[in-house]
Amino acid sequence: MEQEVSMPTKYDPKQTEAKWYDYWVKGDFFKATGESEKEPYSIVIPPPNVTGKLHLGHAWDATLQDILARTKRMQGYDTLWLPGMDHAGIATQAKVEGKLREEGKSRYDLGREKFLDTSWAWKEEYAGFIRDQWAKVGISVDYSRERFTLDQGLSKAVREVFVQLYEKGLVYRGEYIINWDPQTKTALSDIEVIYQDVQGAFYHMNYPLTDGSASIDVATTRPETMLGDTAVAVHPEDDRYKHLIGKTVTLPIVGREIPIVADEYVDQEFGSGAVKITPAHDPNDFEIGNRHDLSRVLVMNEDGTMNENANVYQGFDRFECRKRIVKDLENAGILFKIEDHTHSVGHSERSGAVVEPYLSTQWFVKMQPLADAAVELQQTEGKVHFVPDRFEKTYMRWMENIRDWCISRQLWWGHRIPAWYHKETGELYVGQEAPRDLENWNQDEDVLDTWFSSALWPFSTMGWPEENATDFQRYYPTNVLVTGYDIIFFWVSRMIFQGKEFTGKRPFKDVLIHGLIRDADGRKMSKSLGNGVDPQDVIEKYGADSLRYFLATGSSPGNDLRFYWEKVEATWNFGNKIWNASRFALMNMEGLTYEEIDLSGEKSIADKWILTRLQETVQSVTRLIDTYEFGEVGRLLYNFIWDDVCDWYIEMAKLPLYGEDEAAKETTRSVLAHVLDQTMRMLHPFMPFITEEIWQHLPHRGDSITVASWPKYDEALVDADAVEDMELLKELIRSVRNTRAELNVPMSKQVELQIRPANDAAGERLERGKAYIEKFGNPSKLEISTTLATPEKSMSHALSGLELFMPLAGLLDLEAEVARLNKELEKLNKEVERIDKKLNNESFVAKAPAHVVEEERAKQQDYIAKRDTVKVRIAELEA
Repeated sequence: MEQEVSMPTKYDPKQTEAKWYDYWVKGDFFKATGESEKEPYSIVIPPPNVTGKLHLGHAWDATLQDILARTKRMQGYDTLWLPGMDHAGIATQAKVEGKLREEGKSRYDLGREKFLDTSWAWKEEYAGFIRDQWAKVGISVDYSRERFTLDQGLSKAVREVFVQLYEKGLVYRGEYIINWDPQTKTALSDIEVIYQDVQGAFYHMNYPLTDGSASIDVATTRPETMLGDTAVAVHPEDDRYKHLIGKTVTLPIVGREIPIVADEYVDQEFGSGAVKITPAHDPNDFEIGNRHDLSRVLVMNEDGTMNENANVYQGFDRFECRKRIVKDLENAGILFKIEDHTHSVGHSERSGAVVEPYLSTQWFVKMQPLADAAVELQQTEGKVHFVPDRFEKTYMRWMENIRDWCISRQLWWGHRIPAWYHKETGELYVGQEAPRDLENWNQDEDVLDTWFSSALWPFSTMGWPEENATDFQRYYPTNVLVTGYDIIFFWVSRMIFQGKEFTGKRPFKDVLIHGLIRDADGRKMSKSLGNGVDPQDVIEKYGADSLRYFLATGSSPGNDLRFYWEKVEATWNFGNKIWNASRFALMNMEGLTYEEIDLSGEKSIADKWILTRLQETVQSVTRLIDTYEFGEVGRLLYNFIWDDVCDWYIEMAKLPLYGEDEAAKETTRSVLAHVLDQTMRMLHPFMPFITEEIWQHLPHRGDSITVASWPKYDEALVDADAVEDMELLKELIRSVRNTRAELNVPMSKQVELQIRPANDAAGERLERGKAYIEKFGNPSKLEISTTLATPEKSMSHALSGLELFMPLAGLLDLEAEVARLNKELEKLNKEVERIDKKLNNESFVAKAPAHVVEEERAKQQDYIAKRDTVKVRIAELEA
């Protein structure tokens, strides 16, 4: 296919990006085909919450996945990248309720069904926003398979899992101390609690013995909970209190008589060695209460206000109650000391409210058997591979110290628990479908924790548990999960143990962990700091490709990424460099068709060199993408495109392109077309829009670069001699340019160049590249000879394999040149000293790979040769 000839002088991302994304989606280029002759490759997107717009972290996460999906698609895999969104129970319900409050309503005004209708409307609106943002970033997901964690298929999977776990005794209902959010009035799992250091106080109180003989000193950070005390505990071996065990104290204010019990949990060295026990408001007290058969007195309501058991404090908010009870206890002489105390206090991840340890009847998953199976999985060949592998320790540490998972939430938006209670008998029924005589049963009001459904995401989205679910059979387990280290506990661990339990396999082969995006000062981006950056603002200013390339190449796996506008601008400049180079190339290959590209003709040194560099780049880029080293890929592509292609090859290609040799011209046109085509393919996963636009202008075959084949290493195009020739020429040309710059001699002014090769082989290389030396050195006279006499009063440079002399009579300051050479000698002395030190280090020579040691020895000889040459030159000038 012949290329389009005209390319605009400037690249316009706004026009280009919308055009190509629409073309890709309509052309079904992102759709997994299910072709049996192709090897499957699959990724499921970490589903964003339908609570708002996507942030930079989402853009980063999606970009890394898109690089993998686009690469594998081009490599011929049947690639499925499955999109979807999460209903995000607490977070979404809070948003919807907030919107209702603005209208002066509550969810109770609407009732459950209408509230859910409102929530679904919210979901549809925000799902539209998310899809628009996916399009702006350019992600290549298969929209025909988009899923939602509350859709019908996933709901069936959730019910199946719940019922199976219940029947195995791994889901149970019980009264326990849970984390309670009084603001959203729902239970929280342990990992939904964020701990923050808070300046509080230790309140020391004297509880009087009932017989009036003495009192016992107890302390608390939450004096309002004393109203629910049902015992005081001491250590059984504490001599101070042994005589009091079995006696009772009278609980101040309440007047309830409570026992003094002995329990080994009590730390004799902490405080007074006696602790108040409140089984309904503290998890450790709950366990002590169970051991001593203590009653559980709940003194708070679900909204954090005090209930009827709080005596005269009923109706007060818990913190107001604290102030009042402290004052009353002080007045009664019970509270005798208040001590400043900084302690860690749990806050709700969703609402920010202080979490209350709260006695409640909830549904739990018995975690130990599931965690044990997941830990065992990591000892097998079918383990989940963490990248970087240090995060496996993070995962294993959590799994080995697992606690039961509270999965019920007091919400309306979510998967309703498939449990029913008989209206008359109270009998419990758990099943995938409602009881037949439904009018006699009430369904549990609660819904399941959002992470319960998210944990099934890799297989529930592919049709499990349906029999003959073709996507599940073909694409599960998935190849890689890409996510941040902050949700290893929340999500990654749960997907692994649920995947192992219900499919017998790991849910993904690899987990690629990235860090968090921070501002330029290293601070976490947040609304409170006002340092957040909207990805849409970046795309509006610099285009999606610039944002993607920055995000993908700005850090190594597992590490945080700092956002700099300057670096995004640098990637924008890189894109423009590519665009301008492509425009030049296209102007010089007008009329060339894909079928006419021919690399078999007589090639120049530059042709052979760039084709070799292309093969090296293809080999390295392919390997590094497979090991998720995107930052290294970015560096290699940048250097290859900017330095090798743009700064050197295109400039050298102008010789034959503007010359009279038609055969050389045609070969160079073919090489240029081939190199640009292959380069655009390698760059495409990182910068999909600009590469599609350029590729469509190049001679090509096929409808889109998205399904063009990935470049393959071709050993027939590797020419080591051409690389040596070129490296020698590049060093020489750079030296000429630098010398001109030092002496302010413009390129338009001709200068004499005299070159003394170190040997005949170097001389032959220089003769082969003579045309390039003449083109880029602009000499009035060029002499290349191994027997060249050292010219007087000339600039000289000791290069690898040659000496360069530039007799610049009338332009050379002799003293300045000697000073320059002395500075160069000092630098070479340091390099020789550094390498000598390294090679004299027995440990380095013994432990370093042999090729590394040899490279250092070669460098040593090169530096010594250059140093000796400079010494001779200084002596000549000073003679």
